[in-house]
Order: sequence, then C-alpha cells, then structure tokens
Amino acid sequence: MFDKIIFIGEQDAHIKLVDHVKVETDIMNMPLVLEDPEKSILAEVKDLQDGAVKVRLLGEIKNGKFIGGVLRKPSLNAKIRALEVNEFTLIVGEEKVGALELGISPFYAGKKIYADMNELFSNHMCIFGNTGSGKSCGVARIIQNIFINPNFVPYRSNFLIFDASGEYYTAFQNLNQINPNYHYRFLTTNTNSVHHGEILRIPLWLLNIEDMALLLSATTHTQISIIEKMMKLVRIFSQSDAIAIRYKNHLIASAIMTIMYSNQGSASKRDEIFSIFNSCSTNEFNLNAVVQGIGYTRKLHECFLIDSTDQFSERVLLTEYVNKFIDPELNKFEPDKLHYFTLPDLEKALNFTLISEGWLRNENVYADAITLKVKLHDLVIGSNAKFFDYKEFVRIDQYLGSLIVQDNKKFQIININLEDVDDAFAKSIVKIFARLLMDFSKKIERGSMPFNILLEEAHRYVKKDQDEFLFGYNIFDRIAKEGRKYGIIISLISQRPVDISETVISQCSNFLIFKMSHPRDIEYITKMIPNITEDTIEKQKSLQVGNCLGFGSGFKIPLIIQLDMPNPMPQSSSCDVVTRWTNR
Repeated sequence: MFDKIIFIGEQDAHIKLVDHVKVETDIMNMPLVLEDPEKSILAEVKDLQDGAVKVRLLGEIKNGKFIGGVLRKPSLNAKIRALEVNEFTLIVGEEKVGALELGISPFYAGKKIYADMNELFSNHMCIFGNTGSGKSCGVARIIQNIFINPNFVPYRSNFLIFDASGEYYTAFQNLNQINPNYHYRFLTTNTNSVHHGEILRIPLWLLNIEDMALLLSATTHTQISIIEKMMKLVRIFSQSDAIAIRYKNHLIASAIMTIMYSNQGSASKRDEIFSIFNSCSTNEFNLNAVVQGIGYTRKLHECFLIDSTDQFSERVLLTEYVNKFIDPELNKFEPDKLHYFTLPDLEKALNFTLISEGWLRNENVYADAITLKVKLHDLVIGSNAKFFDYKEFVRIDQYLGSLIVQDNKKFQIININLEDVDDAFAKSIVKIFARLLMDFSKKIERGSMPFNILLEEAHRYVKKDQDEFLFGYNIFDRIAKEGRKYGIIISLISQRPVDISETVISQCSNFLIFKMSHPRDIEYITKMIPNITEDTIEKQKSLQVGNCLGFGSGFKIPLIIQLDMPNPMPQSSSCDVVTRWTNR
C-alpha cells in the first residue's frame, strides 16, 4: 500500500501510495513505523489526498521502548510498515504495577489505554470540556478505576474533591464495598442535603491574615493593615494568663489616653472610651473598677461625667489612674501564634482596633474601615458563621489529621460539597484549605503525604485576581509552581479554561480534553499548554460525549480515550424535562 517517502518536514512526512492500489481499509490515524538500519520512527496517518498520505512524526522506537519527540528524522529510503499488534503497548501502555487503566482506544484496534499513575497523579492536571461533554463522568470513572484494581491498594491516598454542585456523592458513596479498608467522607455546606453529610467546620484560629482578607473581601492595603492588627489583638483578647491581662490593660489604657487627648468633644471621647471597654476589659480595668482619690473613691465610669467647661470632671484622677496601666515595654510583646477564639472574639478585636487606632476618625480610610466592620458583622450573624463553630482548640496537623482519619477510619476520598454557598465564600474556603495543606506539607518530610486536590468548576477559584496585588502571591500560583515537590497536586476541572490563571495552566503536565467548541477557550489552551499541536486541537473538536483527548507526561503520545461509564454514576446529567413535564 505504501510506496515511499517523498517529503520530510520538521514534524511530518508525506508518503506516496502504490499506484493503482485501492485503499480498502480505514488508514486515518493508523500508526506506521518508518525504519532505517540505525533507527525506527513512529508516525501516525493524519491526512489522505491525491495518492499520498501525510503522517505526523511521533517519536523514536529504541531498544524496545518508545521515546516521544523526534530528534532524528527518517531517511527518504526508510522502509514503511504498519505497527504490529504486539507493538501497540509502546504507545497505549500496558497493564502492570503503577499503570492505571483509563479506557480503550477507538483508533488502535480497541486496545486498552494505560497511563503511568506516578506521572498522572504526581503532576498537576487539567480536565477541560463543554458542559455535557462527560467531564464529571470521566473524573468519577478514573478515580473509581484506581480503587477497583484488585492488584493495587491505595490505602494511604488522599483525594480532596471540592464539589461545586454536589455531583460526586453518588459516585463514591459505596467505596467501602470495594474494600472494607476504603472509606469516603462527605462534608457539606448544605444543611438541607439529601445526602446527610457532615457540616463543614474550620477552626478560625488556623486562618492567617491572607485567609481573613479573602473571607472579608478586602481590596486595599489599608484593610490588610487593619486585619493584621485585629488578628494580633484577638489572640490577646482570647487569653487570660497574667502577661496577656497586663497587655490588655496596657492596650486599653494606651487607647484611652490617645482618645482623651484628641481634638474631639468630651461626649464623643466618652462614647469611644466606653466602646473600647465594651470590646475589651479585665477584672482590674473596667467601667465599674474603683478609682481611689484623695479621701474618696469613684467608679471608673463616674469619672467621665462632663462639667460646664466640656471637660471630664475627674480628668486629673482619671489620667493618673489610666497611666498606671501603661507599660511601654509591653509594646514588644508578641502573643502566641495560635490560640482558640471565636467570631464574636474577632469582632470585639476589630472594634477595638478601629477605635483605638483612630481608623473611624480618619476620613481618608473611614470607608475601608467601616466596610470591614460591616463584612465581619454580617459573617458573625449570618448563615456562614456555623462553618467556623469549632468547639475545641486544634493545631493544623490535628485538624487535617481529623479530616483524614476519624474513628479508626482512613478516608481515601474526602468530598467537600460547596453547593449551598455563594461563589465568593466558596472561593475563600477552597483557598483556605489549599493554603493549610501547603503549609502542613512543608513542615513534614517532603512528599511523604501526597494530597490530590480536585477542583470542580475550577474557573470559580483559580483565576487571576487581586491576591498578588494585596499579598504578593496567589496560593494556586504558588501550588502550581512549588506544590509538586511537597506532594500537593491540583487537578482543574472546568468548561471555561479562559477564566483560569494562565500561570497555573502553564504548570500543568497532563491534560484530558473533552469536546470544546468555544473559540476563545480553544485559542487560550492553544497558547497556554506547552507543546500542544494544531493536530491535537483539531482532534478534540470531533470528540463524542464521554471521549477525551489525553496527553502529557502520563501518556506516550496524545491519545483519544473512550472512557467507560462510571459505576455508580455522579449526579451530573441534565434534567429529564420530558418526565418532569408529564409526571403528575
């Protein structure tokens, strides 16, 4: 059928067909071997026209192994033959320890396709495709395939699925039936979920300044400064040892003296000072504390009576009393980094910060200050407060450990359902978890406890936003660049790659592309994905539902994969309108 090579380019070659020979077989995508005495090049038929075929050069077969990429070209005299049946494993992989069955190849004689599990799950991955193209089913099937393999027991695996719409519960709820050592955990923000999962709860004190800024939707550096002060104060206000009490008294006294010598009227000064005591007070220093004068006593609140000259009637006594609590040495005091506190404690700390630092009296920053105050109060009294209602103090390792192991059960899959909260809050939750996992993994033996984070609707969370402007970094950019060496691996699942951070996509090594049709998305992944070819892009445009194009470090060559349907299925199918419209 094949006569000779008539043209060799950088990545392709043209082969003349034998004259007058009828092409009786479907040769599109047929794998060919172009053999010279010293080398064998693997190629794939990509076009047929005018008695010649155009082939794409894929790589070199050397010592019985396939090496992707072509440095040495075939000669014009190279022998041309079809890939033999026993050689197909060179490109589709084979069943062995460390190989994951993905599906079958519709082109390569229906051969099963295996990916290198180390390469696939030790590197960041993108899973893109239109709505309804089969992404959720594909993800569910791939993870199910990991656990149904009787010759492979991933007991210590840690898959965290951030599920934007509650799709995956049904796909993994029976994980324990595969092996009694496997366990699935369902955490949810949806208190009305039919799946009766555990309510997601996060220890508030494990949040850092950046986490709190995300939670309160901070947008300016002024707000970051306020949050930084608030986070320091709340750790003090929530403690009751001797040094903490001395420091509280020092802070209260310093704030009162600042207010007393401001240019406000006495009534405004009194209101602010009383507000400070409402936010923070001690047994020694509060509005009912007894103040000793010369031959008489007053309760502290009585010292703030205003005389006819608009002055505090006991201002001299008041000044002497307040000054005795001020200790300049305590300005160097740093509270414990971690200490139990609640949202109401945080609100008191913010109120103290705003009053004591004069943020509410400064017209240039008043809007920033009051916005934070309103945001935090809304969180304290709102429905999202319950997600931070953690009853006992835990460290980061204890918290993450309790997510993974509980009641002597090791959870291999933890599904965090975010369907009942708005996008802004969901984004904060996802980023908080990502940061906690990254910080934890940096403190243990490098790569000793890998976490695979799957982000459904990733375009909601992994985007180019103002984090870098405010904090100097974006947690997902950092994970994309550094996470792999610590065992923090992200998989981005999305129908809108154009909305995802280009930095993160550029650091991904594996891609499963389901059918995509939007020109902007296709153009975007063409620019962002390294080494993607025009031929690869064209292949995905004609994919059927449930089929995907797999390529990257986990694959020998770009392959069309026909995935089996997951069993059980995720809840990702479209609404059955016929049944709903006709059901009475």
